[in-house]
Amino acid sequence: MQNSTIAAISTAQGLGGIGVIRISGEKAIEIADKIFKAVSNKKLSDAKGYTAHFGHVFFEGEKLDECIATVFNAPHSYTGEDVVELSCHGGIYITKQVLRAAFDNGAVCAQAGEFTKRAFLNGKLDLTQAESVMDIIGAKSGAAAKSALSVHEGALSKNINAVKDDLVLRAAHLCAWADYPEEDIEEIEFEALKKALSEGAHKLQNLIKNYDKGKAIRQGIDTVIVGKPNVGKSTLMNLITGYEKSIVTQIAGTTRDIVEETAIVRDITLHLSDTAGIHDTDNTIEKIGVDKAKNRLGTAELVIAVFDSSKALDDDDFALLNSIKDSTCIAVINKDDLVQKIDVEKIKEVTEHIVYMSAKDSKGLTEFEDAVENIAGTADFDPSSAVLSNERQRSLAKFAYDSLIEAISALEFGMTYDAVTVALEEAISHLCELTGERVTETVVDNVFHQFCVGK
Repeated sequence: MQNSTIAAISTAQGLGGIGVIRISGEKAIEIADKIFKAVSNKKLSDAKGYTAHFGHVFFEGEKLDECIATVFNAPHSYTGEDVVELSCHGGIYITKQVLRAAFDNGAVCAQAGEFTKRAFLNGKLDLTQAESVMDIIGAKSGAAAKSALSVHEGALSKNINAVKDDLVLRAAHLCAWADYPEEDIEEIEFEALKKALSEGAHKLQNLIKNYDKGKAIRQGIDTVIVGKPNVGKSTLMNLITGYEKSIVTQIAGTTRDIVEETAIVRDITLHLSDTAGIHDTDNTIEKIGVDKAKNRLGTAELVIAVFDSSKALDDDDFALLNSIKDSTCIAVINKDDLVQKIDVEKIKEVTEHIVYMSAKDSKGLTEFEDAVENIAGTADFDPSSAVLSNERQRSLAKFAYDSLIEAISALEFGMTYDAVTVALEEAISHLCELTGERVTETVVDNVFHQFCVGK
């Protein structure tokens, strides 16, 4: 309930230099005063906002730990409510005891994302800014962190609101002109209206086009490494990740199960899966690994297909090429230090992205990174620009774009301005839902359900 006072541990639960318990709500300061005693004997209820106080926290009359209590008075806090943050020594036992003390004195357990949800409901953030919080926390590269911070600071909101505000003006003009013909309202100019709607559609189209680039930076690309046994898949995996994640031997079929790791390539996160060699086999255990590799191949966003440069293509290679013909794929011609016997022209029929490498010597790594960047389209990605952060935002931007195209079509076909207005109002509605200006409780719950507790 919005009027309850919530509490949670807001730092990672484990050993650490500091542990923070956050309390937010109408009774936050009152509850904190019951479990914290400042060495100055000054009550937190008498303290000014944005002040820190040294003292101790207590539970059931027993002193637990030294503590710094920081007070934030409403509305000038993260949530827009009264907030107290109790900073103790890090550790599971101490932080949980302090949290229990808060519960025993009237606080209730915060749900996942509830602090940020309250910030949104209290007008401290719009929905796009709120969603960026978990992107900041989960950022795995500098570009991902910059992109998420840019959205959090309002880059996307400003872009969307600029489009929406202009559309609202156009819709208001159309409605006034249609509803009050007797008034001296400026006549609507066809070309000016069409130009305004086209400019709005163009801005939304650019956001939608750049979504996949931003996604590659923020969320990463689900990537699988496939190929026959002993072509160098595990050596390539180790080269990309920078350490020996996969076992490498001269024995074909060493990798029997899927080995997974995350690597950063030019600020692009690759969620890598090194698989068993794909080939026909009668070995029951090896066949299980091959089947897993084939299944993983079917779900990957990017396929890295590895071939042995020193050997001619055989039936297993051709079967692999056939299975990846509809995939986004980089073909790695490995063992390029040996005499080439492979027919590269056959591979070119399947993919234009071909890299020659000697993974064991780290040769060709730069060219491989170039290919990844080329496929992701991130070479010119500006992390400070407005970027759609998730599928919810992308779908709403697409709905708004489609509605604008419908409005333009209605205008061009000479339909009444009422028909144009209907499509225009649909576009505005989708944009309002994108930023959270108009949004259902179900959507809000779904957004914040993905957050961690304490944030």
